[in-house]
Amino acid sequence: MLKGIFAPVPTPFVDEAIAYDKLEYNLARWGATGLSGIVVLGSNGEQPYVDEDEKVQLWKFVSRHFPDDKVVIAGTGAQSTRAAVRLTKKAADAGAQAALILTPHYFKANMNAEALERFYTDVADESPIPVLLYNMPGNTGLNLTPPLVKKLSEHPNIKGIKDSGGNIVQISQFLRDAPEDFVVFAGSASFLMPALVMGAHGGILATANVAPDLCVRIYELVNQGQYEEARSIQLKIIKLNFLVTAKYGVAGLKAALDMIGYFGGLPRRPTLPIGDEEKAEILAALEELGLV
Repeated sequence: MLKGIFAPVPTPFVDEAIAYDKLEYNLARWGATGLSGIVVLGSNGEQPYVDEDEKVQLWKFVSRHFPDDKVVIAGTGAQSTRAAVRLTKKAADAGAQAALILTPHYFKANMNAEALERFYTDVADESPIPVLLYNMPGNTGLNLTPPLVKKLSEHPNIKGIKDSGGNIVQISQFLRDAPEDFVVFAGSASFLMPALVMGAHGGILATANVAPDLCVRIYELVNQGQYEEARSIQLKIIKLNFLVTAKYGVAGLKAALDMIGYFGGLPRRPTLPIGDEEKAEILAALEELGLV
């Protein structure tokens, strides 16, 4: 179930309210691609800006409107153990098949290995669905280290990790030390192929929202041992990936979706939309890949 390419989908807003008609349209298009599934309310879903009741409604809506043969993962991270447990249970009740849980980080000075181990263990103990660790040092300022991940991988309900740090050595250590059935996902298309070559099971990638089949093709080619062709595609998507992640973030990703016929729309405040010059840069990158 948990392998292949997943898109952490943006949440569409019109006048800052969730636009379910636009979401349904996007889901139909993503559902017709080679994606294995989607993440609802990961970082690209603007999870910190979405109210708890909205989160539950989103998970319910997506579970009803996304193909049954594809996986819905819910982003249920929270700053307290109590809140993460509550959200994960609600996501399971809403139909999500797994939970992606971001490291709590507000009191980062207190979030040592012991605290993080206890957090993830406590949530996994009470979760009715499999738990995936979410390591995103760029946003949290914390890193889930290989020794900690090795310990957590032994929990029967902690089934994998999304690593967005981009440290291929660390990803390789996860793969070396964890049980064979512990799933390791690349957290960015910028290092998808290197992670796959080392044995990663797929990727949860912002770029998979706008170039799903290219990301899936890299996954397939690596699995078939066709490394040169995979390498060619990997090099080509690095520019687009940079623009819709590190450089312009969610606002850039949403603009890119608008350009290829999905609905992107505006981010929820306080994030601001990008301007015309930034849009032109993204458009050029999309044109280079033949996506518009």
